[in-house]
Amino acid sequence: MNGLTLLDTDILIDAGREIQEAVKLLERIEGETKLTISVITQMELIVGCQSKHEYRSLERFLSRFEAISLNEQISILAVDLLRKYRLSHGLLIADALIAATAIHLKIPLVSKNQKDLSFISKLNLLAYP
Repeated sequence: MNGLTLLDTDILIDAGREIQEAVKLLERIEGETKLTISVITQMELIVGCQSKHEYRSLERFLSRFEAISLNEQISILAVDLLRKYRLSHGLLIADALIAATAIHLKIPLVSKNQKDLSFISKLNLLAYP
């Protein structure tokens, strides 16, 4: 892996729960590339916070990642993905936006959400665990 690697929300949830596979994966990838997340992942994690303490802990955790903002090209690509895969594969909005981010930037996406993303032909999807 060179440059950037986009991490899906599920990996950060596992790392936050101190699941060793996820922690080790982040450490390995961090040694090889820059860790990035979509702002969609950032928002999903914020919504999952149940208290101000959890939110502050999350913000400290997220400080090690670069959050990639949405832009017009990512938005257009996400809509195209939904047009192509929503009815046939049940693609969800958040997954379409995250996948579109990786496709647009031409970087790999690491996710354990293989069944919900593997059908996207232009996506460089890497498995976890």
